[in-house]
Formats: sequence, structure tokens, C-alpha cells
Amino acid sequence: MTNQLFKVKPFNQLQAEAKSDSHGFKRALSATNLITLGIGAIIGAGIFVLTGEVSANYAGPAIILSFLIAALACAAAGLCYAELTSMIPISGSAYTYAYATIGEFFGWIIGWVLIVEYLFAASTVSVGWSGYVVSLLGNMGIHFSDALTTAPIIYNDVTGAFEKSVGGIMNLPAMFIIFLVTILLVTGVKESARFNNVIVFIKLFVIITFILVGLFFMKKANWHPFIPENQGSFGKFGFSGILRGAAVIFFAYIGFDAVSTAAQESKNPQRDLPIGILGSLAICTILYILVALVLTGIVPYTQLGVPDPIAVGVDAIGVKWLSPLVKIGAVAGLSSVILVMLLGQPRIFFVMAKDGLLPPVFAKMHPKFGTPYMATIIVGVLAMVLAGLFPIGVLSKLVSLGTLLAFSSICLAILILRKKQPDTHRPFKTPWSPFIPIFGIVCCLGVTTFLNLYAWIAMGIWLCIGLVVYFSYGKNHSTLNQASLAK
Repeated sequence: MTNQLFKVKPFNQLQAEAKSDSHGFKRALSATNLITLGIGAIIGAGIFVLTGEVSANYAGPAIILSFLIAALACAAAGLCYAELTSMIPISGSAYTYAYATIGEFFGWIIGWVLIVEYLFAASTVSVGWSGYVVSLLGNMGIHFSDALTTAPIIYNDVTGAFEKSVGGIMNLPAMFIIFLVTILLVTGVKESARFNNVIVFIKLFVIITFILVGLFFMKKANWHPFIPENQGSFGKFGFSGILRGAAVIFFAYIGFDAVSTAAQESKNPQRDLPIGILGSLAICTILYILVALVLTGIVPYTQLGVPDPIAVGVDAIGVKWLSPLVKIGAVAGLSSVILVMLLGQPRIFFVMAKDGLLPPVFAKMHPKFGTPYMATIIVGVLAMVLAGLFPIGVLSKLVSLGTLLAFSSICLAILILRKKQPDTHRPFKTPWSPFIPIFGIVCCLGVTTFLNLYAWIAMGIWLCIGLVVYFSYGKNHSTLNQASLAK
């Protein structure tokens, strides 16, 4: 049993699978498609919500430094992702890389943790989408009952208790967007990519318009002091506030790894995957910093602790035509995040099912569309339930924790493969190894220490469920185990 737990999937087998089209995926994605997938996954709640929360509560105008620190941690992980995806262009993302380097058991753990990143993130963002859509329709005179836009249970982030909401039955708009995106993803990745390209264009247009208009209304006085004085507790402004802000902001960057889940649908994965990962990360970092710079220059940071900080910025400059445009951009931004998250999760399930760790139903491919349609439908239904009926106040932090653990495993995989497979061809090599991978591990694990206790408790419960599933099903049905028994 111990040998099986630490047995790795043969590297030559992974490379053979990467070259084969036997899984039924259609290779339809270009480097541009992959970059827009990355942007679609990254730019969403982070830029439309977290910029205000972090500047008002933790870092002030120095939120720019928080973005830079978080970007450095992501860049280290992104460089490691780029090397691994060029070596093993398989759709399993961090799960596959952990399986090939650390062993089956740890591969399962990372795959189980990735569910938190993709499935729970899609559900979390869909609720944000619901809020913006309801607000936008309200401005047009179309109003929804609170009973149909509020979950029946809410999470009190202060007391850590679950409470019954007042009059809430379900969040119908959040469920509706997941339903639509699931149908789109079943019909084909090329169609989904085209839709994502349009959405990404809309939100980039809105963000760039906000930046260009806002430049004319910035006041230097709003940046003084650039780093507000610490108020006596760790994380409340000062340098510690910048670090706390970086931990919170990390949620804004998650998703660039979703590019790797489309490996087997890329036309030239060994060249295009590194371009998609690093290109989307670079573009989004620049936009985040520019938005934070303009926003804190328009409005004093103390006034930005609201759910819609960019809308507050627009109101402050008095450009009325820009307000509905920002809401449309927010809706578009959140839509693309939901799409990419729901695209990534079924493909991870698909690879896990091919390895025998999940039931075969997750590996069923649609004969016409060439998509893992059963896994997509199952993920869509689960996401709808989470979004419509359950509290998600703690899920954003849980998503960050799961992502940080996955990123750490990617950096560790580089260190292991450089030792075990030193002569293997690497179309892209992480520079300054082993320093970049070690830096990535230290940064990602360090950021986890800034997340609250509830996220760790929830992750512990989730991992316990994962262990039950693995030892009751996955270990016995594993293809590695079956191959060993056959011998």
C-alpha cells in the first residue's frame, strides 16, 4: 500500500498521452485564445471589488505594493507552470504534475484541493455576478424579489456562525448564469473560447476607459501618506498592512493556471501554453496596478471600503455615462471568470477518471462536440447548488488557500523533475532554478499564514472527505494499482 501511495505515473507515459489525440479533445485553441482564457480567469472580482477592500482596510495607496508582492509570488509559480506545461501538456494541471513527481496519493490530494479552486471559485464569483446584474437591472426599472436573489443561509464572518437569512430562498441569478455557461461549455471549447474572447474584449475596454478617463481627475493629495501609519495591530496599515493586503489580493490572481487545463485542446501546446500563462499574468498585473493607482488618486482610500469601489470612483468624477459601462464591464468580467473556472474543473476530473481515481462517468466525451460533457454537467449542477443555496462568505479565502497549496506543489515539482529528469527536453525552462521554485514555495506558503482560521478548518474537513473518497474508491481502482495486480 505504501509503495502505491508514493508511486509516480511514468513520465514517458505522460508524454505519450500528451502527443496522442486518443482522448477525443479537439485541438482548436491558439496562443491568443489561451492568453484571453487566462485574462478571463484572472480579471474579475479582484479588480472590481478587492481594490477597494484592501486599500481601505489594509494598505491605503500602497495597495500598489501589495499587488506587486502578490504578482511576484504568482510569477514564480507561473514560470514553474510554464516549464511543466511545455514538458507535459496534459489537461490535469497541478494534479498531473504532482502525480508525476510526488506520487499518486499526493496527486490525489492536489486534485482534490483544485476542486476548491475551480468549483468553489465559480460558485463564489457567480454570486458577485448576481449582485451586479440585479443592480444593473434595478437601474433599468427591473426589480427582483430578495427571496430569489438571496441564499437561505448566510455566513457571519465576524462570529464565524451560520445564520438563516431574512426571507432568502435561493440566489436564482447566480444559478442561472452557471446554467448558461455549462450549456456553452458542453457545446464545444472553440465556441466557448470565442464567447470568452468577446467578453474579455468588453471588460478590457471598460477597464482601459476607466483608467484613461480617471487620469484627468487624479489628485496627488489622495496619495499622502502613501503608506498610512500602522494603527497598532498587525495588518492594519503600515508595512504589515501591505503584506496582509498581498494575501487578500492573491485571490485576484488565481486562475492563470486554468490555461494549463486546456493543454490537450491547444494547437501547439509546448509553445503556446507558456505564452498563455505568462502573457495573461503580465497583462493583468499591469492593469491591476494602473487601476489601483488611478482609483486611489481619484478617491481617498478611506472611502473605498465598499462592494463596488470602481463605481464609487466613477461617481466621484461625475462622469455619468461611465457608471453603467462599469457595471457592464463588471458583469462581463465575472462572466468570463465563471466560464474559465467551469472549463477547468471538468478537465481535471477527466484526467483523474482516466487514471482510475474517479468513476469512468467523469471521462465520457461527447461524440460530436469533443468535450468532457458528463463531467461538465456534473460540475455545473454542483456549482449551481453551491451558488444558489449555500453561504459563500468563507469560500473566497478557502479558494485562496487551495490555490496556494496547488501553486506550492508546482514549484516543488520543478525541483524534483530537475533532479529525476535532468536530460528531458524542456521547450521552456524556468530561469534561475532552483531559486525561483524555492522563492515560489516560500511566498505561497507564507501567504497562507495570513488567511483566517475558518479557511483552515474548512480545508481540513474537505481534505478528510477527500481521504475517504480516495481510500474507499480511488486507491482500489487506480490504473497504477490495476497494472501492479496484473503483473
